[in-house]
Amino acid sequence: MFQDKVVMITGAASGFGAMAAQRFAAEGAKLGLSDIHGDQLAEVVENLQSQGVEVVSDVVDVAEEAQVAAHVARIAQTFRALDVGINNAGIGHDVRPLQFLSVDDFDLMMNVNAKGVFLCMKYQIPLMQQAGAGAILNVASAAGLVGAGQLSLYAAAKHAVVGMTKAAADENATRGIRVNALCPSFSATPMVDEMAETVGERAGLSREDAMTHIASRVPMRRVSQPEEVVQAMLWINAPENSFMTGQAIAIDGGLTAV
Repeated sequence: MFQDKVVMITGAASGFGAMAAQRFAAEGAKLGLSDIHGDQLAEVVENLQSQGVEVVSDVVDVAEEAQVAAHVARIAQTFRALDVGINNAGIGHDVRPLQFLSVDDFDLMMNVNAKGVFLCMKYQIPLMQQAGAGAILNVASAAGLVGAGQLSLYAAAKHAVVGMTKAAADENATRGIRVNALCPSFSATPMVDEMAETVGERAGLSREDAMTHIASRVPMRRVSQPEEVVQAMLWINAPENSFMTGQAIAIDGGLTAV
């Protein structure tokens, strides 16, 4: 499906990003990978290269324009193309009501989760416009579609991602570039594990009981497995899925349906 396509993935050291790298590689893709966590990224890259996958990787803070620009340029120089951009890098904040969050929390959420997506698209889109084709997938969240109590700043940043996705899709619809957003709810990733630990400590619950509490908010009464989310990444970006753009696709067990 992605044989010899060049796929850029941010936040590739763990979670959805690391699994997406494996799945796209299995479909024949060449990869441009980045993360702020260099040691973890190096392990992912070493594993892929041992399988014969062509990989370019950089340690990148997606909130820093020069780093993003240099990484995108390196991918283009190495592979002479950029077919798919998966802007996945993101972070969460402490689970608590808005009034207990700080201006620093706000700045961090916006810088990484919103500005990071903006910067990636800023440098991905011109390359795709030159080629007359491309697909961009911004990883937002179910929190970008509905209110998310005690995750207000995370929700604000992810709403921004959805808004930018729709605008970029509109701007590039006649240029052969599709832009969509993926909006997962709670998934068995390091970010949600950390959330469960925090919730558990405050409520006097074990991590397992806290995870059960989190899952109880989902109509399907479970969190997703990362594979379920990553499978959607492949489908959304597949060349055969050529008429979908400007969409915010929820993979959420029904969370945003009620």
